[in-house]
Amino acid sequence: MRVLKDSDPVPAELKGGAVAIGNFDGVHHGQRALLGQACRIAEAHKCAAGVMIFEPHPREVFRPGEDHFTLTPLPRKLERLAEEGLQFAAVVAFDHALSQKSPDDFVQDLLVDRLGIAHAVIGYDFFFGHKRAGTPETLKALGLQHGFGVDVIAPQAEAGEVFSSSAIRAKLSSGDVKGAAHDLDDWWQVTGRVVGGAQKGGPMGFPTANVVMPKGTALGHGIFAVRVKHDGQMYDGAAYLGTRPTFDDGKPVLEVFLFSFSGDLYGKEITVVFIDHIRPDRKFDSADELIRQMEIDCENARRILADVE
Repeated sequence: MRVLKDSDPVPAELKGGAVAIGNFDGVHHGQRALLGQACRIAEAHKCAAGVMIFEPHPREVFRPGEDHFTLTPLPRKLERLAEEGLQFAAVVAFDHALSQKSPDDFVQDLLVDRLGIAHAVIGYDFFFGHKRAGTPETLKALGLQHGFGVDVIAPQAEAGEVFSSSAIRAKLSSGDVKGAAHDLDDWWQVTGRVVGGAQKGGPMGFPTANVVMPKGTALGHGIFAVRVKHDGQMYDGAAYLGTRPTFDDGKPVLEVFLFSFSGDLYGKEITVVFIDHIRPDRKFDSADELIRQMEIDCENARRILADVE
């Protein structure tokens, strides 16, 4: 998949394509309905299938003082989009200047002049242009004016629940990583650098890698069965996210204990893949009681991971 930034020229073979448009945070089931439709249209009309995404998320521009929980940072999002069979991804830098464009200018500048699209695929809740004045109906009207088609994809749901990035964030905030994985059709993961910690785990027989979580990440506290990617290898383990109430009840920290790893991860970047939630965080009466529970937690993690491909 070719990745096009704002300053990159668009090759002729990628112009005149079918393009899905949106933020695609998570690249979940609902969003992939748009991508699939773009690919089907492209195949039928023998043109390129692409996606237009906005980076950063508009909320980060309009609410700079607030932390935003991003499900898939740009590198991971591009990996997932590439798996959908697209020929290109146009990454549009979202800033105040772009937010001030009228719906007409948005379409003229980005869809007509830059990409020369033949077809746009959007979700039912897609709004664009200054003050979100552009609606799906607006885009249909502008498509007629400029000669491109528009498909609007209805909400995608399962068992009465609409797939959405907000719903996935809510599941993760409660610790339900397995439910989030179902909606994503992929295990949710975070990538961070290993830093020095309080050195509590080592003396208890559970040396951990302490990972800096991406800003804004709101995962429910507790113990998780995880897999860790590092240097092309995958390791099973258990992870703790919480405030260590047995010791200091301080700032939340992510501590990862790998079952079969020997080496120094300090300063290295690792990816923690969350498979299932084992139990909530809680305070123990003593370090010995905590150690006994950690042994149980690790056995539960091993059992869970043994059943997961």
